[in-house]
Amino acid sequence: MVKVRATQDEIEAAVDALRDGELVAFPTETVYGLGANASNPAAVRKVFELKDRPASHPVIVHIDQAKYLKRWVRELSPDAEKLAAAFWPGPLTLVLPRAEAVHDVVTGGQDTVAIRIPSHPMARQLLDAFGGGIAAPSANRYGRLSATRAEHVQDEFGDAVKVILDGGECQLGLESTIVSCLDGEVRLLRPGAIKLSQLRAVVGEVQIGANNAVPRVPGSAAAHYSPATPLSIVPGGELDALAKSLSEGGQRIAVLAQRLPLKTYETVTWVNAGKRAEAFGHDLYANLRTLDKAGCARILVQEVPGDERWDAIRDRLARAAVGAAADSGRYSSLGTGVLP
Repeated sequence: MVKVRATQDEIEAAVDALRDGELVAFPTETVYGLGANASNPAAVRKVFELKDRPASHPVIVHIDQAKYLKRWVRELSPDAEKLAAAFWPGPLTLVLPRAEAVHDVVTGGQDTVAIRIPSHPMARQLLDAFGGGIAAPSANRYGRLSATRAEHVQDEFGDAVKVILDGGECQLGLESTIVSCLDGEVRLLRPGAIKLSQLRAVVGEVQIGANNAVPRVPGSAAAHYSPATPLSIVPGGELDALAKSLSEGGQRIAVLAQRLPLKTYETVTWVNAGKRAEAFGHDLYANLRTLDKAGCARILVQEVPGDERWDAIRDRLARAAVGAAADSGRYSSLGTGVLP
């Protein structure tokens, strides 16, 4: 259930915490953010320390109105202006030349800043009441599954976060689309809810993927968004055979699929997430968290379709497979846990 607005007392507590240099978790339409006052370097460092996040990895600054961009951005290209007008408030992060006052801890030491205006009403409540930028990566340990519910944040951090604003489930469930607008070029650096075709409809040519000339951005590590349980991506036609063979060997296996199994096995936990990309993405992290707690030796995830509706999901799963893999080779050592 989505809770649209927080109480005045909740917002005041969160604002006080931010002004005191403490951390606040809050919902956005994408995932929950772990926020600090972006103008307080010591507070932002607490985010890095709590998440165990590398100092070179930049964070996204959240603001509530485009008119405040000049506090954070040195210059705004015509393409950036078009994208901001088309998709803000919303799940788009723009990477732009940073203003002089922006601290290195926010940018990972780079000359760029990642910035967005979220659309979630509770996030906007908080930003409006705070009156400044909030530096907020996803509210989870670095490299692990993003939080899409307040209880996920609580599970990750307990009392280490001063205030957790509960907005229920996030609307989208996957992190924002990241686009850089630098040196006259528009480049898609992380897929999200805003698709490549939508970007091109606004600005025309859009390059795809990072190169040596573009800055580091959140979520760009090869291993990311990972459960603790080793994860493998498997073609749909192989799922049942693998489940059968591993189950007969006494191994507990978890499966995240787009359909029901052909046959059930006592030692296989099977989640049918459906064939709709929007619903699959919305539930992805919650489903993986559930399967991660199922006591299984490995998570098998059905390979998703190749069209752009699944781009963000495919990106997250590919990184999760790298981050969670405990071995190499195609399905090598699948399911190392054996039932007693």
